Amino acid sequence: MSERSKTWSSHSMDKSITLPPNEIFRNLENAKRFAIDIGGSLTKLAYYSTVQHKVAKVRSFDHTAKDTEDDPLYEISMQEEILARLHFIKFENAYIETCLDFIKDHLVNTDTKVIKATGGGAHKFKDLIEKKLKLRVDKEDEMTCLIKGCNFVLRNIPHEAFVYVKHADSEFRFQNTHPDIFPYLLINIGSGVSIIKVESEDTFERVGGSSIGGGTFWGLGALLTKTKRFDELLQLASKGQHTSVDMLVKDIYGGSYVSLGLTGDLIASSFGKSATADKEFSKEDMAKSLLHMISNDIGQLACLYARLHNLTRVYFGGFFIRGHPVTMHTITYSINFFTKGEVQALFLRHEGYLGTIGAFLKGAEEDNPNQYSWGENYAGSSGLMSTSPDLNPMQRARSGTFDMLEMDRLERQLVNLPLLQDPSSYIPDTVDLSEDALAREYWLYCFEEALDGVVKRAVASQPDLPEAAERAEKFRHKYLHKLQTLRHQPFAYGSLTVRSLLDTREHCLNEFNFPDPYSKIKQRENDMALKYFQKAVKSLEELSWEQRQFALVRGLLAGNVFDWGAKAVSDVLESDPEFGFEQAKRQLEGMKGPPHKCALFFVDNSGIDIILGVFPFVRELLCRGTEVVLASNSSPALNDVTNNELQILTERIAAMDPVIQSAVKEDRLTLVQSGSSSPCLDLSRLDKVLAGVVRERHTDLVIIEGMGRAIHTNYYALLSCESLKMAVIKNSWLADRLGGKLFSVVFKYEVPLDKKNTTLDHVPVTPS
Repeated sequence: MSERSKTWSSHSMDKSITLPPNEIFRNLENAKRFAIDIGGSLTKLAYYSTVQHKVAKVRSFDHTAKDTEDDPLYEISMQEEILARLHFIKFENAYIETCLDFIKDHLVNTDTKVIKATGGGAHKFKDLIEKKLKLRVDKEDEMTCLIKGCNFVLRNIPHEAFVYVKHADSEFRFQNTHPDIFPYLLINIGSGVSIIKVESEDTFERVGGSSIGGGTFWGLGALLTKTKRFDELLQLASKGQHTSVDMLVKDIYGGSYVSLGLTGDLIASSFGKSATADKEFSKEDMAKSLLHMISNDIGQLACLYARLHNLTRVYFGGFFIRGHPVTMHTITYSINFFTKGEVQALFLRHEGYLGTIGAFLKGAEEDNPNQYSWGENYAGSSGLMSTSPDLNPMQRARSGTFDMLEMDRLERQLVNLPLLQDPSSYIPDTVDLSEDALAREYWLYCFEEALDGVVKRAVASQPDLPEAAERAEKFRHKYLHKLQTLRHQPFAYGSLTVRSLLDTREHCLNEFNFPDPYSKIKQRENDMALKYFQKAVKSLEELSWEQRQFALVRGLLAGNVFDWGAKAVSDVLESDPEFGFEQAKRQLEGMKGPPHKCALFFVDNSGIDIILGVFPFVRELLCRGTEVVLASNSSPALNDVTNNELQILTERIAAMDPVIQSAVKEDRLTLVQSGSSSPCLDLSRLDKVLAGVVRERHTDLVIIEGMGRAIHTNYYALLSCESLKMAVIKNSWLADRLGGKLFSVVFKYEVPLDKKNTTLDHVPVTPS
């Protein structure tokens, strides 16, 4: 063991560092552009790195030379790609020297000359940083960094802001970030309080503040309780009863003061009883009283400034908050009381990182990181960890360890779908597992049970790589650990949903270089389905209009049933030919009128679904005079068709079918990337190019297909144009939750309120 490793190990035992250093400071060999934010007790480090990872690419074979009916349609290859990633690490100042030594020993990139620094401790550790890393410390304005960091997380992390609800099944209730994040009020509670009004990316001003802040609580608390550590003081407060120290309204008036609207339990005078009571007060009670006094003062101040500037979005941050439930609860209570519930106190998942994110962005301005969209990499991020003293030991063990946040630069800039009726109230997910304990347990169990199958599929997708089995086991270990964390801390990555569980699994698969475990399955099913395409089209053309519509719907839904692993459903289709399609057929009468100008179709699975279900339906729309935009995933997820695969499939189908061929040639059939790499669909984070096409084509019909996109997400989504959501429910628990049965057909043809005369049925259709 090297001297450095010995040093790290001794610190590990003394300070409860729970991760090996190479899992904390990841990809250091490619690191550049460092930034650091040093506070009174915590250091936050940021750096940019490039990560080499495998991606699955498909390339069409040349089928012109000879009849190649038995040859695969395309070849699959694994290629290396470079991904840009931001790393943020938070640790106690006690580890700073050890961490700097580790970085120095592993830093390969010698082009980096400067480290951007912010925070009160930057001056104190300036010489140490310059000596250890041989980088010049360049100090940045603390408030500017804070605002830049806040703007960045609000713009790029959908479930960044939350309200805190004590004693609820989920303490953390995450809010959807408004598409326009400005204006807002940021209440930064450090030693004192700064109140900043933020109007745009670069326009903000300090509109007020107070000298009574976190430092006041810490200082007075230390004098009253002889407790010097901030976290210990909060722990004392969490166990205290303020009513033994504070004078309440009922202590003065014997009950409520009704004419003034004051309840009896309201604090009339903080520490009011200590002047007259002839007794000693406990440290816990004094700490609790002090916490209420400071929080109420800050809450009233925040309320007054919010009203003065007519702002309803009020975010709280600073070391006084730091994710502590006891401070979040007292601030929440105070804001709620003074605004009569009109303003909610909002907190941020990554509040502790704002300064270092801002400092990093200042140092990277020449690369203009804000021109990109970024996404949280769940595989490399710790998530929100509660430090509540009364929560389980697993959570408490994390205090004093290292927390990480990783953000990956996305290939596409993401924006809202322009057709959302109200983007600010849009919630993608149908069920919030954070707030539903039974649903949470059911789905966590499902994902744990499915893990063996995922591991086997991952290994089988790379038969030529002997180390695949070892990587797959590492994936299993990591994802299982994530599931265990989410069982105890469902709020770790925002609202816990089926979508977030699926996305976390995809992130972990990519982490261990399994970019597309279903690639060969998709290839095989695409090849098979293509052989039946012409026959399917010919049989459809022989039907009357009404029979054809029925057959098209049946084909779409039947094709969607053939989600990989759900092939047993074919038995149901054979035994019950109607399969609940009758009501779907009735709802399709809504499409009998004039043709739509343009339909946006979010597609789902490869194979039978896309080729024998979607394309015949698309063909019918084109024949009616409707332009069609097919939106597919930018990168792989499960057996969903990707944009690259769809390009090849469309080219092959066009060669077989003159309707598709002319539509492609005349630009009436367009393929676009959704910007997603998920089996689900978030309509607030779509490729900017797609949004542009939707506007240009005057899209007036949106079709969303499949369980992930139309049931787990978007079941309740309201659009400003007509929409069709369809899927077959292949999960008995979900069917029961939605009021149907297993293999129920969901077929929702929805018309916006301002465009319809009659209400269409929105309940799932149950097989007869």
